[in-house]
Amino acid sequence: MSKQRCDHCHLEYETSMLLPDTSFNPPKFFCCKGCQGVFHLLSDEGLSTFYTKMGETTLTPPKATLDDVNRFDLDGFVSKYVKKSKEGFSEIALIIEGIHCSACVWLNEKVLSRQEGIVEVSISYTNHKAKIVWDESLIKLSEIIETIRSIGYNAYPYDPKSGEERATAQRREYYSKLLVGIFATMNVMWIAIAQYAGYFTGMQSNIKNILNFAEFVLATPTLFYTGSVYFKGAYYGIKHRYITMDFLVATGATLTYIFSLYAMFSHNAEVYFDSVTMIVTFVFAGKYLEVLTKKKAVDTLDAFGSSMPTEVTLIKGDEKILTSVESVEIGEIIEVRAGDKVAIDGVITEGEGSFDLSRLNGESIPILAQKGDKILSGSICLDSVIHYQATNTFSSSMFSKLVCLLEDAMNKKPKIEKLANQISGLFFTNHFALSVFNIAVLVLPERFL
Repeated sequence: MSKQRCDHCHLEYETSMLLPDTSFNPPKFFCCKGCQGVFHLLSDEGLSTFYTKMGETTLTPPKATLDDVNRFDLDGFVSKYVKKSKEGFSEIALIIEGIHCSACVWLNEKVLSRQEGIVEVSISYTNHKAKIVWDESLIKLSEIIETIRSIGYNAYPYDPKSGEERATAQRREYYSKLLVGIFATMNVMWIAIAQYAGYFTGMQSNIKNILNFAEFVLATPTLFYTGSVYFKGAYYGIKHRYITMDFLVATGATLTYIFSLYAMFSHNAEVYFDSVTMIVTFVFAGKYLEVLTKKKAVDTLDAFGSSMPTEVTLIKGDEKILTSVESVEIGEIIEVRAGDKVAIDGVITEGEGSFDLSRLNGESIPILAQKGDKILSGSICLDSVIHYQATNTFSSSMFSKLVCLLEDAMNKKPKIEKLANQISGLFFTNHFALSVFNIAVLVLPERFL
């Protein structure tokens, strides 16, 4: 029996099992009601270009609607995961489940940004983390989750533990790929030295063929296993019509590999498997250092978040009240005891003591702060009881700003990377044309030139 793909998820089924929809011309076919509903939704919203951007990527069909959306509006959930911006908007970090490619990121951002009340949507393709800012008076968080689910994805609040697991898994994967590349490079260099020596002093053809084959064995896993990240990056770049550095590395290494294969079998030229191995490994080492940096940033971010107190002691007359840090207003008096971390910026009104500012400036020597001195969130009171007046809210205090800057640095590309990608697109034309010309001159028989 013939098979056909679902027009939404692109999964292949027997044609007789698909649901025809004659409301479109030509008719569309879907594997389930969920896919049909999402296709209608995107068509009505004018987002049908999603399927063009998606290309041949397959999706998971939408699951049955869950009845747990009400929990996203409960006070306990809101106090734990939702924070207020200085403009009065609500903000949350979500992990969006089901993202397969950059087209999925584009679709979620487009659909959410069209909802009334949503102020900002930013989704990172690398970790599938979404930052959503919305106006509670116009839309609820449960409605935002329902919107995400309606287009076939799922969302749950960002848990630092799950982020750490993903970062650790990626670090292990890159570490194993780097080990393969280093092992191949170390061995291919010895073989290359023997070949270069034989090139000048003479070498029997059978020995040369054996060395060429040994280099081929070492270069192949390096290119297709260690270098798989470049092929993946190049694929997504071509699909969305832009050229990145990944594409240049992938094309350069692949063309050199193909030419070396020709040289190995034809015996008409020298092989360059050693160049393939070393280029892929050395460039990948930079990728691995980037992953380590991101892992360290995730660990630092999680450590910062877990170390900050969630409650503070307010002084109101002769009464002491334990309250959440988010509910503290400017001008209120806060008590800090020895060993406590300062959660909110302020000015000391009573007492004096030593404060450890190493988390903020790296200085290990404590600083003495007296009445009238300013203390910053993130510092630690070491030896006394201090009363101070809050000069900022929790979200606008120094430590919270540092955490926000770190999150933005993890999710946004630096300007130098964007500039490098733009330059690489211009550089690619000459690079590719020159490589093809050189291979043509060396490979094609003379009668074709």
